[in-house]
Amino acid sequence: MLTVGLGAVSSTLIAGVELVKRGLGQPIGSLSQMDTIRLGKRTDDRHPMIKDFAPIAHLDDIVFGAWDPFPDDAYVAAQRAGVLEGSRHVEQVAEVLRDVRPMAAAFDRTYVKNIDAGNTMGSIGKRAMLEGIRADINRFRDERAVDRVVMLWAASTEIFIEPGPAHAELESFERAIDADDPTIAPSMLYAYAALLEGVPFCNGAPNLTVDTPVLRQFATEQNLAISGKDFKTGQTLIKTVLAPMLKARMLGLAGWYSTNILGNRDGEVLDDPDSFKTKEESKLGVLEHILRPDRHPELYGNIFHKVRINYYPPRGDNKEGWDNIDIFGWLGYPMQIKVDFLCRDSILAAPLALDLVLFTDLAQRAGLGGIQEWLSFYYKSPQAAPGLLAEDDLFVQLTKLKNTLRWIMGEDQVTHLGREYYA
Repeated sequence: MLTVGLGAVSSTLIAGVELVKRGLGQPIGSLSQMDTIRLGKRTDDRHPMIKDFAPIAHLDDIVFGAWDPFPDDAYVAAQRAGVLEGSRHVEQVAEVLRDVRPMAAAFDRTYVKNIDAGNTMGSIGKRAMLEGIRADINRFRDERAVDRVVMLWAASTEIFIEPGPAHAELESFERAIDADDPTIAPSMLYAYAALLEGVPFCNGAPNLTVDTPVLRQFATEQNLAISGKDFKTGQTLIKTVLAPMLKARMLGLAGWYSTNILGNRDGEVLDDPDSFKTKEESKLGVLEHILRPDRHPELYGNIFHKVRINYYPPRGDNKEGWDNIDIFGWLGYPMQIKVDFLCRDSILAAPLALDLVLFTDLAQRAGLGGIQEWLSFYYKSPQAAPGLLAEDDLFVQLTKLKNTLRWIMGEDQVTHLGREYYA
C-alpha cells in the first residue's frame, strides 16, 4: 500500500493495522474485517465474514510506503498528529512505524498554500515530478518485494480546479504536463504515474484527479481500478443517513446548515479559501443526489444548503460537526433536527482507507477496471459512470457493495450485469 500523505489518517491507519496484527486492537469501522455478508435465502442462515467469503488480502500481507512533504517517519507523524495515545498504542508498534519513512513528495505550494515543508522533490517541472513518482513506485516494489500495489491519496485538499481542455484527452494532458500547465495538480501526477505503472488509485480527498475525463478513460482502457473522491467521515456521513430518512418518509427539507471546527493539518489547509472551495463543492451535491428535487420539487426544490469549516487548533483531530436541519411535514408545518457530532476525523477515516485498498486490490484481481461505483460507500462525492447520477444514500451504497462482492464470487442469486457496468 502506497499512501500519498503520511499525516493523521495514514499514521493512524498504519499503527492500527499493526496493532490488529498483534491482537492489541480491533479494526472497528472496517467492513472488510468485521462485517458479514448474507448468502442465499434468509432461511439458509449463511452469514460468513466478508474477509472469509472474498479473497481479500490478509493484513499480514500489507506492506506500507508513503510520500509526504514533511520528513517525519510514521512514528513521529503519529505522535505529532495526536490521534492515538502514545503509551497505549503508538509505542506498542514504534519499531514498525519508524520503518515507514516518507519519500520526497511531488509538492507545489501553489496547490496547498498553508503548508510549507522541505521533504519535496523541489522546484522541478511537472514531467520530472511524474517520472520521479514512477521511479519511487518501482523502487518500492523492488525493495519491498511486493506482488501488487494500490495507491491511496490521503494527503491535503488542493485548491479548486475546474475541468478544462488539458483534462479532456491524453494528448492534451501530456502537452499540459510538458508545459507545466497550472491546471495539472500534483494529485493528477500521482494518479497518472500510478496508472502508467499498472497501479490502481483511490482518491481520498475532494481534488479533481481521477474524475478528469482523461484519467477516467485511461484507467478504463488499461483496465485499472479507480475510485473517489473524499473520505466520507463526519458531517457528510450524517447527511447520507438522515437525508434517506427524509425521502423515505416523504418529509420536506427547507434548509441544512452545517458547520464544524477542526484543528488538524487538514483543517489548517482548509483555512485557505481556494482549498475550502474544493471541499465545499464535494459536499454540496450530496443532498441533491439523495433527495432528487427533480422528482419531488414540492419537497426538495428550494433547499438552502450552507457548509462552513473552521480551523480551530485546540481541537486537534477531534472534530465537532454541528447541523441544523429545517424540515416540514403534514400540511407544511415546520420542524427541526439538530445534531452535534463530536467525532474523531482520522479514527473514522482509517478503516475507510483500509477497506478501499483491500477492495480495490480485489477488484483489480477480478478484472474490474475503471470507476468502481460499488466503493461509493466510502466517499463524500463518489464517482459514477458518465451519464449516471452518483448514488449517495449510504444504505443503497452498502447494498451495492455487498451485491458486487457476491457477483465477484459468482453467487447465482445476483444478476450478472456484466463487468462493463462496474467500469
